[in-house]
Amino acid sequence: MIRTAKLAFVAAALSTTALSPMAWAATPSAKPKAAASTPKVASVAAIKAPPIVYQQRVLPNGMKVFTSRDATTPNVSVQVWYGVGSKDDPRGRSGFAHLFEHLMFKATRNMPSETLDRLTEDVGGFNNASTWDDFTNYYEVAPANHLERLLWAESDRLKSLVIDESVFASERDVVKEELRQRVLADPYGRFFALSIPQQSFTTHPYQRPGIGSIEELDAATVDDVRAFHQTYYRPDNAALIVVGNFDQAKLDAMIDQYFGGIAKPAGDIPKVTVVEPARAGPKTVSTYGPNVPLPALAITWLAPAAADKDAPALTVLDAILSAGKSSRLYDSLVYEQKITQSVFSSAPNNAQPGLFYVGAIMAGGKTVQQGETALRAQVARLRDGLVTPAELSEAKAGLLADAVRRREEIDGRGFAIGYALMTEGDPARANTNLAALQAVTAADVQRVARKYLADDKRTVIRYLPEKDRPAGEKDLTPPIPKVASVKYDGPVTTLAPEGERQAPPPIAAPVPAVLPTPAEKTLANGLRVIVAKSSDLPLITADLTVRGGASSDPKGLAGVSSLTAELLTEGTATRSATQVARETEALGANLEAGSGWEAASLTLSVTQNNAAPAMAIMADVAENPAFAAAELDRVRAETLDSLSVAYQRPGSLAGYATAPVLYAGSAYGHVAGGTPGSLPKIKRTDLAKTHAAYWRPDNAVLVLTGNLTPEAGFALAEKAFGGWKKPASPPPAPPAAPTGYQPRNVIIDLPGTGQAAVVLAKPAITRTDPNYYQGLVANTVLGVGFSSRLNQEIRIKRGLSYGAGSSLTPQGRFGGFSARVQTKNPSAAEVVSLTRAELTRLASEPAAANELTARKSVLVGGFGRDLGTSEGLANILGNLAVYGVPLTEIQTYAAKVEAVTPDQVQAFAKAQLDPAQMSVIVAGDAKAMGEDLTKVAPNAVVIPAAKLDLDSPTLGK
Repeated sequence: MIRTAKLAFVAAALSTTALSPMAWAATPSAKPKAAASTPKVASVAAIKAPPIVYQQRVLPNGMKVFTSRDATTPNVSVQVWYGVGSKDDPRGRSGFAHLFEHLMFKATRNMPSETLDRLTEDVGGFNNASTWDDFTNYYEVAPANHLERLLWAESDRLKSLVIDESVFASERDVVKEELRQRVLADPYGRFFALSIPQQSFTTHPYQRPGIGSIEELDAATVDDVRAFHQTYYRPDNAALIVVGNFDQAKLDAMIDQYFGGIAKPAGDIPKVTVVEPARAGPKTVSTYGPNVPLPALAITWLAPAAADKDAPALTVLDAILSAGKSSRLYDSLVYEQKITQSVFSSAPNNAQPGLFYVGAIMAGGKTVQQGETALRAQVARLRDGLVTPAELSEAKAGLLADAVRRREEIDGRGFAIGYALMTEGDPARANTNLAALQAVTAADVQRVARKYLADDKRTVIRYLPEKDRPAGEKDLTPPIPKVASVKYDGPVTTLAPEGERQAPPPIAAPVPAVLPTPAEKTLANGLRVIVAKSSDLPLITADLTVRGGASSDPKGLAGVSSLTAELLTEGTATRSATQVARETEALGANLEAGSGWEAASLTLSVTQNNAAPAMAIMADVAENPAFAAAELDRVRAETLDSLSVAYQRPGSLAGYATAPVLYAGSAYGHVAGGTPGSLPKIKRTDLAKTHAAYWRPDNAVLVLTGNLTPEAGFALAEKAFGGWKKPASPPPAPPAAPTGYQPRNVIIDLPGTGQAAVVLAKPAITRTDPNYYQGLVANTVLGVGFSSRLNQEIRIKRGLSYGAGSSLTPQGRFGGFSARVQTKNPSAAEVVSLTRAELTRLASEPAAANELTARKSVLVGGFGRDLGTSEGLANILGNLAVYGVPLTEIQTYAAKVEAVTPDQVQAFAKAQLDPAQMSVIVAGDAKAMGEDLTKVAPNAVVIPAAKLDLDSPTLGK
C-alpha cells in the first residue's frame, strides 16, 4: 500500500488542548454534476461491532481494575488512567497536567530515567501517554511474557516517582518545543489550541490551553510539581486496564501484589465544580496569528457532558454535518458553494459540559463572513427540518464501522474502556453507546439541534492574519494570572542506590506468534491477487497498487500521478462523485487513493459483511474514472490552497525541498504532489494518459486482508476485477534511476515561524540491495524510537526538540536517507552539529551488543504488530509485491534482522551515511537562526519562502 496523505489544512485536535477530537469532513475534492445513468445500489448489511468482554473489580485502596483477555495475540497492553486532566491545572499553571505527564517517564525509586523504554521499546513494544481535558492516560504494548514487568513498573511510578530539579528543567524544555511545534509553528495551531477554547468559555477551566504557555511553564517550580503529584496521583483516582494474552488467575494475583499494597491517602481528591454560565446572547470575536495563509472561523455553542442522554444524538448530528464527502458541510460549503477548503465539526465528549462547534478554513479569495453565513445556514437546516433516512443511516454506518476499526488492536480496546470510564463514568458505555447511536432518530437530531444550537447562543471566532489586525484593536487573549508557587513539605522520593533498588520481576515464557500465510493467484487479465488473514475481527482491507507513481510524471508536470489517483474517487462513467461518496459511506467504508514515487494505490476498508458491494464501487473507480474538467479544476484549486498552508509550515517546506535537492535532473527530482507552478499546467488529457498507461490489471497487485479465507478473497477479486480488460501493449518501462548527486545546503527563510525544521539527507540504497537489513538496523540505532541515538542526544539530554529521528526509504530504483528535527530557531545550528556527530559515531565504532539487541526488537516488534491489523498486513504484502520481494519475507523478516552484526551496522554507516555527503536543508526564521547556521551549513543558498520555486534547479524565483 503506497499512499501519500493529502496536505491537511487543519491541525489535528491535540490531546493536550482543551479541544475535543474532531470529526473531519474529507479533504475537499470535486464532483461532476450528473452521471449518464444511475447504477443499482446493493443493499447495505447492518454493521455490528463485537462487544468488548471484560472483567472488573475494585481494590481495597480504591483502584479500579479492568481486564480483557485475547488469546489470539502474542502481546498485552497495560494502561493506567488517572482522573486528572488539563481542566485540573492549578490557576496560573495551564499545561501543568501535560508537563507532569512527561515527568512520569523519568526516574522512580527503583527505576532510573528511561527504564520504561528498556521494558517496552527494547523488547519490541512501545509506551506513550496523553493528556486530555479530563484525564491523563499512560499505556504500553509489549510481548505478553513481559506483563508482570509492566505492572511492576506502573506500580513503582505511581507510588515512588522521583521529581528533581534537573529532570523537571529538561522536560519543561521538551514541552516548550512541543508547544512551538504543534501550536506556534503551525499556521492554525493557535486557532485550535488557543482561540477556540479561550473565546468559547468565560469561566470553566476548559478555557485554558491544555498545552499551556511558555510563560506559565517558566513560572512552574519543582514544589508545584510535587504537590500536583501528591494531590492527584493516588490509587483511588486511577484505573488499571489490561488487555491481551494472559492467564486471568495469575494476572489477578500480580495486580494484588503490585497495586494492592499502595496506600490510599487521606483526604478527598479536588474536583472542578465551576459551572460555565449560560450565554446571554451571540458574540463575534476576531483573533489573529502569524503566517496565516487562509482565514478560518469556528462557531461554538455550549453543550452537555458526554454522559448526557442527548450525547448520542449530538454525535450523529456531528457525523451528518462533517463525516465524509457526503456530509452536509462538505457538500454545501466545499462542493456546491466552493467557498471553503476544509470543514469540521465536533460533538461534546467531555466529562463536564463542553462545546459543540462547526468551522471551516476558507478557500483562497473567500471571506470569513461568507463562511459564517454558510455555516449558520447549515445549522439552521438541522433545526428547521428532519434529516433524511439516508443521511441518518450513513452517519450511523460510519460511526459503527469506525468502532470496529478501533477494536482491531488491543490498546484500542483498552482505550475504549478507559475513555468511557473517564468521560461518562461507566466503562460499560464502551459497548452500550453503540446501541444508543443506533437508536437515534431524525426527530432526536432535530430536537438536540434546537435545544443546543440556537442561533442567539452562538460565539463566532474568526482567525485572521496578524497583518489584518486593525490599528489599536485590543488583543482578546485572556491575561496570564501571576500566581506564587506552592510550598511543598511532603515526602520526597530519590533514586535508590543501585544495590538497594528492587529488581524488575523475571520475564515469563514467550507466547509464540502465529504469522499469516499469504496465498496468491493471477487472474486471467494479469491481475496478481494476494490474500491473507490478519484477525478474526469482521474487517476487510482491499489494496490495489499499480506501478508508476510520481516518477512517471511528465517533465514539468509534477503532480500528475497524484492528481490522477486523487480524481479516481471523484466520479466514474456511471457514478457521480456524490454517488461514489454516498454509496461508499452508506456501507461504512473508507475508500481512498494516493500516489507514492513508484506506485499509486486505491485502498478500501470495510466491514466483512459489506465487502462485496464496496469492492464493486472500488472496481468502478479504478477502471472507469471520468476525470471531468470541473473535477480537475476543483481539486487543483484545493491543492493549491493546501500548498499555501503547507508553505507556512517549516517541516513541510524542508520536506518539499528534499527531493529537488537530492535527485535533481532525474524523474525523482520534483515534488511528488505538485507545486504552485506545475499544477496549473496539468490538463485532463494528462490524467487520462497516465491512467491508461498505468492503471491496468497486468500492472497491478490486489491485496485482500482481514477475516477471510483465500477462497473467499479470490472470489471477491474475481467478481470485482475479473472483467477488467488488459491492454494489448505492455506497460511503460520505468524511468532511469537518479545519478550525479552532489550535496547542497539550502536555508529557506520563513520569517515569524515558531520553529526551525532541520533535515540532513542523501540518496541511499534500493529495496533489493543486499545490505537492506543492515541498513534497517543501522537507521533504527540512529533514529527510530524514543531511545534512538538522535532522540537521546537532542531531546532527552538537551531538551532541544519534541522528537528527533531518521528514516531510510529504500524503493525499487532509488532510495533515500534523512534525519529530521524541529527545534526552536536559535538551536538549528546546534541540531545540525549534533546530528552530524551521531552519524560520525555510528560509522566510527560498533554498536554495543545490548543496544543492537534492543534496536532490533524495535523493528521486529513493530513488524509483528503491523501483521496483526488488516491495513498493516496489506501494506506489507503490497510493498513486497511491488518491489519484487518474495512474500515469504514475512516468515524470514525477524531472522534476517537478528542476523545483522555490529560490524555490518558500522560498515553500512561508513558506506551510506557519511555526514560529509549529506545535504543540509533548514526551514525557519533566518534572522532568529543567526549566523551560526551558515557556519555549520557552508555555502548555503538562502531563499526567502516567498521566493521559493521548487520547479527551478536553483529553487528560487
